[in-house]
Amino acid sequence: MASSAARLLAAALLWAAAGAVAALAGPSTRTWTGAVLLAWMGLVAAWPLTRPVKPVAPDPEPQPAPDVHRLAVLQSQVEHLPVAAWARVDDALHPLTSRARRLNAPGGVRDPDALRRLLRTASQSGPVVLDTDRGSERWQLRRQPLALDGRAQTLLVLVPLESELESEALRASQQLVQILTHEIMNSLTPIRSLSQTALALIDEPATAGELRSALDAIARRAESLSGFVRSYRRVSQWPAPTLEAVDLRALFARLQQAVEPAWTARGGIVAFELAASTLQLLADAGQLEQALLALVQNAEQATQGVTPPRLWVYARMGRGGRLQITVRDNGAGVPAGLERQIFLPFFSAREGGQGIGLAVVRQLVCAMGGRVRHVRPLEGGAAFVLSF
Repeated sequence: MASSAARLLAAALLWAAAGAVAALAGPSTRTWTGAVLLAWMGLVAAWPLTRPVKPVAPDPEPQPAPDVHRLAVLQSQVEHLPVAAWARVDDALHPLTSRARRLNAPGGVRDPDALRRLLRTASQSGPVVLDTDRGSERWQLRRQPLALDGRAQTLLVLVPLESELESEALRASQQLVQILTHEIMNSLTPIRSLSQTALALIDEPATAGELRSALDAIARRAESLSGFVRSYRRVSQWPAPTLEAVDLRALFARLQQAVEPAWTARGGIVAFELAASTLQLLADAGQLEQALLALVQNAEQATQGVTPPRLWVYARMGRGGRLQITVRDNGAGVPAGLERQIFLPFFSAREGGQGIGLAVVRQLVCAMGGRVRHVRPLEGGAAFVLSF
């Protein structure tokens, strides 16, 4: 655009000069020659302006840099995470997700100030209960300290647990009621039938033997039902653990001395192993020993008919610094599909089993702050891992 204006100005000046020279020109051929030359130079200067002007395409809209685009996508993904998350910088809370904003908005928690105090003063992760418009809800608080741009801050995340816990509790209670109903009816049905038979025999003197047999059967079924109730109380009424440092080397030595003779008598092989002889665990020594004995007894029953039966008990440090104790056997293993049900009270995958051993193990281990899970080894058999 500037070049075109300069050409037009130059052409106008040359033509003006040519006109002035022509006006002053006399008969001299040299003067007219100068005027023509100036006019020609003006024409040369203006000639490019006679060509058609190409339309100038508008500048394309600037595209965001790839890093900027990825950042926008990441922010959108974080915004829609199904958790409530904040960044705590100094004493200020910055919500990172839409769920965190909704939790502070009307319809969320009843006391937003209490929630902010909880988040500002939280010093460790753990379960929390929030009073919301839907009632008391259980959440899991997770915190992660970090430093960004030279400033210390803490990421705080609240994970909702209420719906999942309610669903799990409902399924567990339904399964437990089914098992209890089944066991109780197994005893009450023959008791009712035998009672009716005994009543019919009372007025018949010649049937004293049959009456005695019916009453004896009633007594045995009543004792069986009583034993079932005692087992239920055993599962549900363990004392709170007393936590102290437990020397696993000494504990394994006691366990091996207690269980090895029975396995050796069956031609079995027993191995107790420690990854390090100095391993210790904060637990209740008596209850931990009871849980391991229950798992060993479970392994003994699972290896009936196996030649030779094998038992492995070993302890090591797992990922994240967690201590793991594994009890493994080479029996038939847990039938597929029953892995979650085997920890339910009174559920047994074995014919004639009482179904309280694994339930007791889980209760004891969880009370000491640990977890127990079933693992299916590639070589077969079953393994139960206690993690602390």
